[in-house]
Amino acid sequence: MAAILRHSHGLMVSWFRRKKPDAQTPTPEAAQPPVPPVAATEAPLDAGLPPLPEPEVVDLAVAEAAHAEPAAAGKPGWRERLRGSAFARSFSGLFSRNPKLDDELLDEIETALLTADVGVTASTALVESLRKRMKAREFADANALLQALRADLVALLVPVAQPLRIDATKKPFVLLTIGVNGVGKTTTIGKLARRYKDEGRSLMLAAGDTFRAAAVAQLQAWGERNGVAVVAQGQNADAASVAFDALQAAKSRGVDVLIADTAGRLHTQGGLMDELAKVARVLRKLDPEAPHEVLMVIDGTTGQNAINQVRKFNEKITVTGLVVTKLDGTAKGGVVFALAREFGIPIRYAGIGERPEDLRVFDAEAFVDALLPAELGRA
Repeated sequence: MAAILRHSHGLMVSWFRRKKPDAQTPTPEAAQPPVPPVAATEAPLDAGLPPLPEPEVVDLAVAEAAHAEPAAAGKPGWRERLRGSAFARSFSGLFSRNPKLDDELLDEIETALLTADVGVTASTALVESLRKRMKAREFADANALLQALRADLVALLVPVAQPLRIDATKKPFVLLTIGVNGVGKTTTIGKLARRYKDEGRSLMLAAGDTFRAAAVAQLQAWGERNGVAVVAQGQNADAASVAFDALQAAKSRGVDVLIADTAGRLHTQGGLMDELAKVARVLRKLDPEAPHEVLMVIDGTTGQNAINQVRKFNEKITVTGLVVTKLDGTAKGGVVFALAREFGIPIRYAGIGERPEDLRVFDAEAFVDALLPAELGRA
């Protein structure tokens, strides 16, 4: 059921509710006649909107549409999804081919790290550390060196493996998503909505990607699946205006979390990059601390270009968290280490599959274990 309330400012709030699949008789709500429209000039911001949906709404549409099984919980799930990465392939068999502790083995390790997009700076630092320890005879064999490399990689990621904490004192907690075209921002928002809904939080989504024709419809579809309100305006509308209207609506309804989408933009597009700063300024007119989290979505297949993306976006609006998507499949994965060393920005989530539950809270040990298994020869 969808109800749309239009205001004089052009605000549209789309509301979607799913019926329980086993229901044999109409619910009391379904039996009631539709609420007649209210004149825009007389309606307060949240007038005519139905009550917030209950947390137990089940995302049946996603479960039916997704063709892939969710990854198992814990380290096994990470291994099964990331074992095909370029990082894992580069190291598979490397130590068995080079069982001796010598410079040739270290050169192979450095080449594998560079090939996997770890970056020159991080790769050089890792290998030089191993070289010093090898000369100091800290390693009994190649396996001991492998364990040391694993530990160094984990140590590089542990400082940035910081889960996103929703501050309940900030109501609504405003989460602004940013990133270049095609990284999966809108899909990530849908998955986050499912996660927070399962935690019992009330949500609202803002369809701020007003440049892409299908973006609003895509976000509305996620709203329908999860029983979440979506605030939207027409295509090419001012993104800052959408965010402002959404925050107004969320405040008036006491919503716990507001997730705002933004249009994908290349980090080289000055005008569009400036718009991000405008969105933040407009949000602060209603809440001086908003947005409380600026979550940048990075495509894991991007490689070293992700470094430039984060640097440019961070110049316009302070990035407080990262989501690295598409790590399953052909992603090299090493860019995560490069991002950690270059910026130290918390990595909140990692996408290791298509289903909502495959958007995982980033786990440094599980990630390294999947890319570089402890046992030699295991991919």
